[in-house]
Amino acid sequence: MLMTMMLVENHFKPLRPVMDPHDLEELLRQIALGSQQAFEELYRATDSAIYGYALSLMRNHHEAQDIMMDTYLKIRCAAHLYMPMGKPMAWILTITKNIARTKLRSAGRQIPLDDLEETTPSFDRDSEEAVALEQAMKVLGDQERQILILHAVTGLKHREIAQLLELPLSTVLSKYRRALSKLKQKLEGGDAR
Repeated sequence: MLMTMMLVENHFKPLRPVMDPHDLEELLRQIALGSQQAFEELYRATDSAIYGYALSLMRNHHEAQDIMMDTYLKIRCAAHLYMPMGKPMAWILTITKNIARTKLRSAGRQIPLDDLEETTPSFDRDSEEAVALEQAMKVLGDQERQILILHAVTGLKHREIAQLLELPLSTVLSKYRRALSKLKQKLEGGDAR
């Protein structure tokens, strides 16, 4: 429980340092030229961010893994289309978002909150921290959860999240603060609704 509270109090620092955008762009350039090593490096640098974001969209561990794999396939096939703009992670997560939207649309459904599976990929699911955080994440709305995970797992700045989710920056900032407040309240034993 202490670890979970520390996550909330520290405003969800990225679980893994995010690779420099210029390094990611170089990896994408090398992938476009057919480098398997660059593809493996990109995977290691971005897998938790892509999985976390896919999970926030799909709310199902297995579907998030499928989205993640489809994202990497698309990256491998479309790396040559990336135009260096200093925001490779936003480009990658846009691919993830589009794949998830397509899957949801083709299935003709919205996933109910009760289907929430694994929301804490960095913890042992049987640990007290994992159970507490999983329960706490259920009090968040879809956008709050996405914003929180994007900031926590990928290290994207709020402005980048606003562009990715096509929301005003002020909305992203308020939803992020509200999500932190709800989580903290829930983890301290309050209602958080």
